[in-house]
Formats: sequence, C-alpha cells, structure tokens
Amino acid sequence: MTMALCTSLRRGCALAPLLWLFTMVAGDVWGQPNSKTNSDVLLFTDGERLTGHFVKSSGTTLTFKSDALGDITVDWKKVKELQTSEKVAVIAKGVRIRKPQQAGNIPQGILSVQDQQVHLTPPTPQPIPLASTADIIDQAGFDKAINHQPGILGGWKGTITVGAALVNATQDSETFTSAVNLVRAIPAEDWLEPRNRTIVNLTESYGEVTQPHTPTILTSIFHGDVERDEYFSRRVYAFGQAAFDHNYSQGLQLQQTYSGGIGYGIIQNDNEMLDVKGSASYVRQQFAGAMTQDLIGSIFGEDFNRKFKHGLTLDQHFTFTPTWNNTKYYMAAFNALLTMPVYKHINGSVGFIDSYLNHPPAAFRKNSVQATVGLTYVLP
Repeated sequence: MTMALCTSLRRGCALAPLLWLFTMVAGDVWGQPNSKTNSDVLLFTDGERLTGHFVKSSGTTLTFKSDALGDITVDWKKVKELQTSEKVAVIAKGVRIRKPQQAGNIPQGILSVQDQQVHLTPPTPQPIPLASTADIIDQAGFDKAINHQPGILGGWKGTITVGAALVNATQDSETFTSAVNLVRAIPAEDWLEPRNRTIVNLTESYGEVTQPHTPTILTSIFHGDVERDEYFSRRVYAFGQAAFDHNYSQGLQLQQTYSGGIGYGIIQNDNEMLDVKGSASYVRQQFAGAMTQDLIGSIFGEDFNRKFKHGLTLDQHFTFTPTWNNTKYYMAAFNALLTMPVYKHINGSVGFIDSYLNHPPAAFRKNSVQATVGLTYVLP
C-alpha cells in the first residue's frame, strides 16, 4: 500500500506541470481580444502599410500588433514612418531610474517616428534620434512599472516543461519528465535599477520498467531549489539559496544544501546574460544503507542564457561544490535546455542534465545523466 502511494505521488509530481501546460495553451488559443479601438499606422520604406497597435521598442527593433498578421517584430531600419494614438515614454540609452521622483525627467507623449527621429506631442525641445533610445513603452506600462509593486504571485517569468515516453511490449516502461523554472525580478524592466530577484527551479524524472516474474526497475530523480538575490548595484548582489535533491539511481535518499554568498553579472544585455556566483555552504547527504554526511563546503557556479535568431534560446547552469571537512565528497552539476518556437508561447525543448557525486555508496555510479525531449510553455 505504501509503495503504491509513493508511486502515485511521484507520478503526480512529474505530471502536475502537464495540467498547467494545457491551461496555458487554452489561454493562448482562446485569449481575449485586444480592447484598443484606435489604430496605429506603420509605413515601411518599401511602401507597405500596416494598421494595428504599437506595442514597444527595444532600441533597434519595434514590436507591432498588426490587425492582419498579429504580433510582428520589425527592424527600425525598415520603417519609414510610425503614427500612434497612445502616449508613450521614451527611455534613452544608459538611463537607469532609481527613484519614482526621477520619472518626471523621462520624455513622454503621443509618439510619431519619421526619418529615424522620435517626435512627441506635446513636443520636446527637439526630436530625439531613434538611435539614442533604449526603450519606448506605452504610458500605462511605464506608470505601472514606476508605481506598482506586484504581489507575491505577480511578476513571475519562466518556463514549464513536460515530456513522456511509453512502451508496451515484453517489457512495459513509462517515463515522465517535468520541470518548472521561474524567475521574479523586482523591478522587471531593464531601465529600472534592480532591487531583488527570486528564482525557483523544480525538475522531476520518474520511470518504471516492468516484466512478468522480474523485479520492477525504478528511476526517480528530483531536484528543487529556491534562491533570493538582493542587489547592491546593477551587477553585484548577495544571495541565499536552499536546494534539495533525491536520486534513486545514485542511492541518494536526500541531499539538503543551504548556501549564502555573492553573485556578479558579467554580461547583461538583451540577448545574453552571464552570472557567476560563490558561496559558503552546508550540505547534508543521506544515502541508502550508508552513514549520513554533514559537510561544510563552497559552491562556485555560473548561469548563462543566450537568445539566438528565430527564437532559439539556450539556458545553461553549472555548479562545482568542493567540501572542506571531507574532501572526497565533492560534487558537481550541469544542465542545459535548448528551446525552439512551435506555436505562440509553446516551444519544443531538448535538455541535458548531468549530476556528479564523487563518493556514492558502493555499486552506484558517480554520474547520473539525463537527456530529455519535451514541450515547454514560456510564461508571457
């Protein structure tokens, strides 16, 4: 009875994101229509004309919601003219707002772009060169970013991934994989000075191989962590982290890791991010049939994210944990996830996870490697 209950719970952990994924897909397919009524006009250098609504600009490109084509991203070099009916705020390159009182210094008004020059109504003393702008956002979004503090359930970004494989033959096998990766940055906008960031990661892989008159072979691998960052400056932050691991394939019943340290953002731009971290850590390892280990160590790691053309995104993490009071128990972890657009917020994904324990119990391998293929929902 107990084994059946544990099996049901493990399957539930792996399949829970599937229901969330279905809910998100339904929201994409049967979403609410745009409530704006006044159309904006986008005129290209080749004479093509689109009507719809200006969404935002990120320096070299603009996002436009066309009445005929939906959301499109266009290089500003291909645009001859843009006329809008809504007020916007224009954020210049290098500007970082630290206090709400500084918002009054940001140019705001109804947007018009002609010949790579930004014009606002009411007018500014002179047109603003498009090349000097970092962001152009709608007035409502600007005011909300300045004055609104999201609740604990608001402001989350990230991905939800699910995958499964079923075989029915002489041997019956089933494998379920799932992952939830969430980030809540306050504030979320690049033109505001960062204050804090919360990161939550959960991954689960569960599988069974059954055959008549033979023992069932199980696979059960779980990782969960939560991290809180508090920023001293735009690049430097202090963090605290708690992580929990279970790996049936390595004899690891439960590993608890509690860490505190400093992180630094080496690369921070629209398409690429690289953070490095170092911490002091306490690790408690409980192996099946072996003595529990209480370890004092450090964690050195890096987090890398890269956005490529055509919507491809690579998310990669690596950590190395030396243990100072018993050096043979050092460990490392590496994972990477490549996502490719399929439909709206739905991506196909290919993942790789490698967990290394230098001193597992006898008869267990040091490496635990997973390769996954699945569907990923990207939170808007």
